[in-house]
Amino acid sequence: MGSIVQEKIATDFRQQVNGDKKVKNAYLLVHSERLGVDINIAEGKTGEVNASPEQANHLASVGKLITATLVGMLYDKGKLAFDNPISQFLDADIMRRLHIYKGKDYSDQIRIKHLLQQTSGLDDVFFPLFEKMIDDSTLKFTVREALEWGKYNLKPVAEPGRKHFYTDTNYYLLGLIIESITGKSFHEAVHEMILEPLKMDNAYINGYTEPKIAPKLPPAHIYLKNINFIDNHRIAQIDYSGGGIVAPLSEFLIFMKALVNGKLVTDETLHKMIYDDIKMGFPAIGFDYGYSVWKPKAIPLLMPAKYFCWGCVGITGAFMFYHPETEAFIIGTFNDKSYTSKALRFMFSKVIKPLLAVK
Repeated sequence: MGSIVQEKIATDFRQQVNGDKKVKNAYLLVHSERLGVDINIAEGKTGEVNASPEQANHLASVGKLITATLVGMLYDKGKLAFDNPISQFLDADIMRRLHIYKGKDYSDQIRIKHLLQQTSGLDDVFFPLFEKMIDDSTLKFTVREALEWGKYNLKPVAEPGRKHFYTDTNYYLLGLIIESITGKSFHEAVHEMILEPLKMDNAYINGYTEPKIAPKLPPAHIYLKNINFIDNHRIAQIDYSGGGIVAPLSEFLIFMKALVNGKLVTDETLHKMIYDDIKMGFPAIGFDYGYSVWKPKAIPLLMPAKYFCWGCVGITGAFMFYHPETEAFIIGTFNDKSYTSKALRFMFSKVIKPLLAVK
């Protein structure tokens, strides 16, 4: 039965990719030891190179889960508490006028939990700067410069803790907090605390580091507004702790297995990351958000409880989820912004549904 389901999932995936001209390349990994399912396939091309499962992929904001996991690891070491004010770890230049809402300064009221849950009330600096950097090839921003630009060109959307508003700004600040606590750059902390211990030798942070093992194939192209993001390090560097991890899907699987099996954070901390949540708003209606963890809400008939899963999503049609009912890890990407929501629909209807039929 497992082989039949594998064939069906793979066929549906290839049909989806080949039936959509917007998708240049796409990748899918589905792994469940319990069901005997092990799929790792690729379709399309990177330039003139045929897509291969061995290629590294930039999964966009899926990388936020790695940032959140680093924070969870520091929590387990007693280096921080989720309710700590961020001013405890960030310097005065960063904190100055960070959150001025309706004439009142709320900067000192922002807590680490607010950043993790996307409830700080801060606006997003990534996409406005992304647009500017596309229009002007001379522009380049450090993360600190991006945050400073946001203070004077954007306005907060709410008081801290009042509203879920998805923004890379929150995860930039988490990256700086990780640097403050560890005394290392964010990318050094990622390599030393996660990539190296887990032997993710083909993984790296785009624009900052290189993989331990030199790749035989180029990384898959990833498209935001028809711009191939993977080779543009000038823009990629402002992705930073908001989602700059690049790796083959098989190594994202290594990370997820380690997270699920208690090898990175304690079971208690993982439970908090998943279930200390808030209702997401448009366009992610129907999901709750923990510490960079997306969870679909159970809706009778439309989304039965057996479809429950948790994981993270990237704007380029990327996803990385664990489905407890089938003990399945589901990781993939269509590498194009047009699949932001379509990728999730594919995951539920073309992957989880047939897996449940096996169970």
